[in-house]
Amino acid sequence: MATAFSFAQTALFSKTSLSLRTNALRSFTFCLPFSSSAALASDNPYSKKWRQPVTSALELGGVKIAKDDVLRDDPTNNVPDTIFAKLGMQLHRRDQHPLGILKNAIYDYFDTNYSNKFDKFDDLCPLVSVKEMEGVRVFSPEDWAASETDATSYVAEDLKKCLEGLARHLFGDVEMRWVDTYFPFTNPSFELEIFFQEKWLEVLGCGVTEQEILKRSGKTDNVAWAFGLGLERLAMVLFDIPDIRLFWSTDERFTSQFLKGQLGVKFKPYSKYPPCYKDVSFWINESFTENNLCEVVREVAGDLAEEVQLIDNFTNKKGMTSHCYRIAYRSMERSLTDDEINKLQGSVRELVESKLKVVLR
Repeated sequence: MATAFSFAQTALFSKTSLSLRTNALRSFTFCLPFSSSAALASDNPYSKKWRQPVTSALELGGVKIAKDDVLRDDPTNNVPDTIFAKLGMQLHRRDQHPLGILKNAIYDYFDTNYSNKFDKFDDLCPLVSVKEMEGVRVFSPEDWAASETDATSYVAEDLKKCLEGLARHLFGDVEMRWVDTYFPFTNPSFELEIFFQEKWLEVLGCGVTEQEILKRSGKTDNVAWAFGLGLERLAMVLFDIPDIRLFWSTDERFTSQFLKGQLGVKFKPYSKYPPCYKDVSFWINESFTENNLCEVVREVAGDLAEEVQLIDNFTNKKGMTSHCYRIAYRSMERSLTDDEINKLQGSVRELVESKLKVVLR
């Protein structure tokens, strides 16, 4: 039996493990979450604020990443300079940072329950600044031979037992439920949800690895399970951090609140500048997606865009559908002026109309 666990920037592999890296390469997807207060940083061509120049290349984990290899003039590319600049900050390796505290707590769980089953590697070259933890466990026929169940059922049961234990380790004695879902590299696939803070929360996605992946690795007789979880999202829940941008903050009012080994210390908000809300309504077309809208907002407002939320929609008698979105603008450093917000909103409206081919209302 073998186990392996990986981050976008770190990895845990057992001494005898099969290194399944299919899911280790994360896609460059950064959009503003809907109906949440999180936002991701971006370029802001409309802002006059000085920005730190971005280097042309980063050397991380022994691998040199050229800026031109990441930031391409391609319609499918959505990685701005400010995201590229965050590569290599390695927040998860800082023991007094919420991401480092959470990562170490996950390590502790596997060290305690699967002692000496895997090794840790913390020098993998990152592809994105978001921290994704992934795990793979590979089983041999002798592992399930005496179970009187088929291999898939045996592995799925082991997977659920392992991850339920991890959820209890992180969140305490919480109610859990498994939801059947779809992922391209596992079958069957599941999502683990817990009832936390009076609502159901998705913790992670997982499943039994597709046999084709194992076959291509020369493991024709093996069966495996895999899981993936986002450190940032879980850390925001565990530490009550309301804004994902705070993870990259160097403000002592944020960094001084967390100590090594103290999981779940609740973040105490300090003085924040007020948000400003602006609405935009338009008739959508068949190609419209909310992700594309987020990309447009980010392209214009960058760090100043905190939230994009659908607040109204309807379809008229002609079959045309209208959406109304509320955009929250807020700076982490200063109060925004009405003139500044109006200019940003005007630019958003222009770009929404020209790029998304919608009809403004």
